[in-house]
Amino acid sequence: MHSIRHTKGVPKVTFLPEDKTVEFESGKLPYSDHGKRESILDVALNFGIHLEHACGGSCACTTCHVIVVEGEKNLSEAEDDELDRLDMAAGLTLRSRLGCQAVVKGDVKVEIPSWNRNYVSEGGGSTL
Repeated sequence: MHSIRHTKGVPKVTFLPEDKTVEFESGKLPYSDHGKRESILDVALNFGIHLEHACGGSCACTTCHVIVVEGEKNLSEAEDDELDRLDMAAGLTLRSRLGCQAVVKGDVKVEIPSWNRNYVSEGGGSTL
C-alpha cells in the first residue's frame, strides 16, 4: 500500500469557508490540553481560527464538528467514542469528524459548518 503524499512533517490544514491555510511542524505545535495533540481543534486554536468546543475538546459534545473536504486519509482513524458522539451531531455526513479527535498527519481541507460559525462575539468579524 502506498502512502499519501506527505509534506515532510509540515502538514497543511485549510479551513473553509474562510479559505485560510495554516501549516505547522509535526511535534512542534504548542499544546494547551484542548482535544488530542495536533487535532484539527488544536491546530485551529493555535492559529486563531475559531472552532467551537463547548466540552473543552474531551469528546463529550459535537460543537467542534467539521466536514472533511479533502485529505481524509491524512487524519487519524475515528475511534468508537468519536463515532458514537458523531451520531448525535447536527448535519452529520459521511465525511464528518470531531475536530478535537481528528489528529492531522498530512494535508487536509475541512469545512466548519454554518451552525458552528455563529460565534461572531468570540472576536471573529462577520463574513457577510
